[in-house]
Amino acid sequence: MLLATILQSNAAEIAAEAVPVQEELSFSLIEMAFKGGWLMIPLFLLSIVTIYLFAQKWWAIKKASKIDENFMKDIRDCIHEGKIKAALALCEKTDTPISRLIEKGIERIGRPLSDIQTAVENMGNVEVARLEKGLPMLATIAGGAPMIGFLGTVMGMVQAFYNMAAAGNNIDITLLSGGIYTAMVTTVAGLIVGIMAYFGYNFLTSQVSDLVFKMQNNTIEFMDLLHEPVK
Repeated sequence: MLLATILQSNAAEIAAEAVPVQEELSFSLIEMAFKGGWLMIPLFLLSIVTIYLFAQKWWAIKKASKIDENFMKDIRDCIHEGKIKAALALCEKTDTPISRLIEKGIERIGRPLSDIQTAVENMGNVEVARLEKGLPMLATIAGGAPMIGFLGTVMGMVQAFYNMAAAGNNIDITLLSGGIYTAMVTTVAGLIVGIMAYFGYNFLTSQVSDLVFKMQNNTIEFMDLLHEPVK
């Protein structure tokens, strides 16, 4: 009985020693990026462009949205008092898309209201186009970056199966697993860049829509102002 117990204990120890100790695989993001190959370069550049465009447009829209709550009241007072130059100076001082719309309308005072409204609407189209500049690039990156990542995946898989075919009967599982690992890195990178651009595009689009709504409200208020009788 004692002998059997000792033999079982020795067998367990031998079996434990026979099992290889698996080393934990640890890698940094930089090492993973290098594994993706040359397609990681355009993806890296697209990520920089995405961050730059988002920061630039976000700051421009935030700056354009700031306007004094008393702006339209001051414009109304100036127009009712006949101080057209003072109203224009106030618009130039404010320097926002809304103030530029009002400034264009004030410059047309004295002409038919239809001409004033057309001038303001045309200026509004110019301002909206300026606000939306760069957003199509974000939309393109949102759709294109994942496709570049998938391209890298396909190329990596092709390379992996080519290596297996070239190995002949000496097929090693690492030939396939290494190729798949390299291929999936580009997919992850492409999806990360695409998600960044996608959410950034939708956020900025919503901000532009809010600003356009404010511009329309102020345009309507300005046109109503021109219909008001001078006190």
